[in-house]
Amino acid sequence: MKKLFILAVITLLISCNNSHTSKNSNNTTGTTKITLEDIWGTTFSTNRMNALNSMNGDYYSLLNNDKNGNSSVDQYSYISLKKIATIVDGKSLGNLDQFESYSFNNDETKLILGKDLQKVYRRSTKGTYYTFSIGSKKVRLIGKNIQEPTFSPDSKKVAYAKNNNLFILNLGTNKTTQITKDGKYNHIINGTTDWVYEEEFGFVRAFEWSNDSKFIAFLRFDESKVREFSMGITGTKLYPSQHVFKYPKAGEDNAKVSLHMYSLNTRNTKKINLGAYEYIPRIKWSTKDEILIATTLNRRQNDLKLHKVSAVKTNSILLLNEKDAAYVSVKDDLTFLDDNSFIWTSEKDGYNHIYHYDFNGKLINQITKGDWEVTKYYGYNEDKKTIYYQSVENGSINRGIYSISLNGENKKILSSNIGSNTASFSDNLNFFINTHSTTEVPPVYSLYSAEGEMIKVIKDNTNLQKKLTDYKISKKEFSTININGNELNMWMIKPVDFDAQKEYPLLMFQYSGPGSQQVANRWNGTNDYWHQLLAQEGMIIVCVDGRGTGLKGRDFKKITQKELGKFEVEDQIAAAKKLAERTYIDKNNIGIWGWSYGGFMSTNCLLKGNDIFTTAIAVAPVTSWRFYDTVYTERYMQTPQENASGYDDNSPINYAEKLQGNYLLVHGTGDDNVHVQNSRRMINALVAANKPFDIAMYPDRAHGIRKGKNTRLHLYNKMTAFLKENLITN
Repeated sequence: MKKLFILAVITLLISCNNSHTSKNSNNTTGTTKITLEDIWGTTFSTNRMNALNSMNGDYYSLLNNDKNGNSSVDQYSYISLKKIATIVDGKSLGNLDQFESYSFNNDETKLILGKDLQKVYRRSTKGTYYTFSIGSKKVRLIGKNIQEPTFSPDSKKVAYAKNNNLFILNLGTNKTTQITKDGKYNHIINGTTDWVYEEEFGFVRAFEWSNDSKFIAFLRFDESKVREFSMGITGTKLYPSQHVFKYPKAGEDNAKVSLHMYSLNTRNTKKINLGAYEYIPRIKWSTKDEILIATTLNRRQNDLKLHKVSAVKTNSILLLNEKDAAYVSVKDDLTFLDDNSFIWTSEKDGYNHIYHYDFNGKLINQITKGDWEVTKYYGYNEDKKTIYYQSVENGSINRGIYSISLNGENKKILSSNIGSNTASFSDNLNFFINTHSTTEVPPVYSLYSAEGEMIKVIKDNTNLQKKLTDYKISKKEFSTININGNELNMWMIKPVDFDAQKEYPLLMFQYSGPGSQQVANRWNGTNDYWHQLLAQEGMIIVCVDGRGTGLKGRDFKKITQKELGKFEVEDQIAAAKKLAERTYIDKNNIGIWGWSYGGFMSTNCLLKGNDIFTTAIAVAPVTSWRFYDTVYTERYMQTPQENASGYDDNSPINYAEKLQGNYLLVHGTGDDNVHVQNSRRMINALVAANKPFDIAMYPDRAHGIRKGKNTRLHLYNKMTAFLKENLITN
């Protein structure tokens, strides 16, 4: 199946101006006020490119729908950007006139089409899938309520998962073979991942065809000992119901995961011995037909191994072992060259860089070097011996696209525009579509050659840019602030009519999670427009990326190990106190807000920083890392059994008696990620301490609190009113 190239969705608004005192010099001249209806309507929508599927040669495809809803897969040229053919026309497919997904086989003579897709969790879906032959125009049903159908490399078969088992459909004989038979909900999963793997390791399909189509490697999850989590569903019926699923909380049993090899010739399945491990977060075939690479991690996630697995002999040998005092990140950068040497990314020298190893695991050379981070590896062109990547070489708040030779020489910047640059490369790496934005320039989509020549602008957002000149919008001011011995990146939004002789309430926004970044030079997200609205009301908004956030090297990021919430909170409190020294900041009206990890932070800051923070909003917060999943939490905290003080000393539940200011707690009761249990336990702690607070619960809403008519509008109305009452007017 071809790799799906998704153009990046730009989410945040940042500015590069460092002025702190000038009046009106950094603002638009518009007079129209931003409203919440503007934000949650279509007023500020950006003109975006559709997700595209790179094809063989200099072509790509798009899934389109006509005015009647009929679907089609159309082929386009990278060179001309014009449509050159319709590959699939839904109007001619009867009951398949509408479909929601598609994927090609290797030689692009067949497709898999999906319809009636139903979301399971964040990344997983079930649906009805068909094969379509371009030559014969024949449509064939693969199955209903199935997951992850995938062509074999020789295009003669399709493998898929259904009801926690694996199946193979022979397209020649139309015969289906069931590979596994022990699949059972909440007990055994074959070929797809469990909840925590999907959420934290970021994949659903847990089976892979060998290059010669003779073997299928797959993961088996034994969830029998994983404890169940029961989530109440309010619904619309007379009686509510329960959604029960396996969720391993920190320190509890994980699913027992094993690697298996199925031979299509013998129809036998063998379990592969990988030694001692807790997780198998990746499996990938090398360029040798019979050699699979399996990645394993120990439970602490600080000991990563790559294993060479022989499909024929069903044994394994160690290829590479990487350790870290804190943790080793799992990535998708492993790339095998024609000679079976491979490219790997690692932060073992203190920054994330690209390395080249031979097939025995011996280091050939470190390709990129410097006190900066490679943020994305795009691919390797074998003919040109050239690697393409994204990095922060031009400053940690920016992103640039670069090429470099395999030997580490001839480095070249391919996108010279300052700001955020994200590339979507063609399958042959001859072209890429660059998405560029800054705080002042909305996304511009341009076609580039792999040599960095800008061929043409495909799409821009000049109309949006012009529209915004009518609104009262302040530019973001980039700077740094020295906190606890570190120069931390910061942005600030001031009211349009800012006067340095006046005092303004301050609202701090942050996320602060490990390796994250909120201070970046890129275009608006919805929260940025909300911050502009608050600035219109007379507030100053500030964001500071403290210790533990990303793109400043390993030591800066991993200082929070075993102490999530300690250094991050210290930095936000210290930043608030330092900002309060500025004459135009009202030191008696300083608030903080955040979502998820940011809600954990805002709650802790209000409690532990009650001498500076007067107001906080926490949306879907973690209130104890004991309640969160194993993979994420233990990566940074180890288990509660090993590190009880790290969990408890930084849990806001244990400091409820310190609440002195105004606190709004928000959660969706259908949150399968950060369970509403977190907020309910916080509520109980505050009640026990006899502390007043405000609360908003959204029935059956997930972590993003989006589903349902006017949900987001209602939420932001609530938060706006809370700030007006408790921060702005005080």
